[in-house]
Amino acid sequence: MRCPYCKHEDSRVTDSRATDDGKSIRRRRQCMSCGRRFTTYEYIDRPPLAVIKRSGGTEMFDANKLLRGISRSCNKRGIDSEVLEGIVKSVEESLRSEGKMEVPTERIGELVLDQLRDIDQVAYVRFASVYRKFDNIDSFMDELEQLKKLSNNRRGRRQQGDSDD
Repeated sequence: MRCPYCKHEDSRVTDSRATDDGKSIRRRRQCMSCGRRFTTYEYIDRPPLAVIKRSGGTEMFDANKLLRGISRSCNKRGIDSEVLEGIVKSVEESLRSEGKMEVPTERIGELVLDQLRDIDQVAYVRFASVYRKFDNIDSFMDELEQLKKLSNNRRGRRQQGDSDD
């Protein structure tokens, strides 16, 4: 590690510890030439994710772009920005855990919809309408019927769980 002060290439680690979030290691170093101390951080180098678009082209995964799309579907729904950022983080972590370097936009959309369904049904339908390219009222109605069935099934399971107590 090159010293930021004198540019000497030799330094020694005097202290090493994990950061609070556990995603990096903080190292205190001392230059062997000038004796000054400096801090470095060590992170896991994650390979970039490529998104395979519907057109067949590819682009790099952009968490900010995904956040903007989710935010538009949640406009005026009273959902905290931290929740939306959590969706983006969760989606990215899910994609990375699958171990693929390239992911289709369809997979990203399904992961987002899985989370929005439980957070806000109106935002879910808004996102689905763009993601699934609804082109008529029947597309909306089909999606609403599926959402209603799922919601009723979940409500029924919760009520059964309550009666077992």
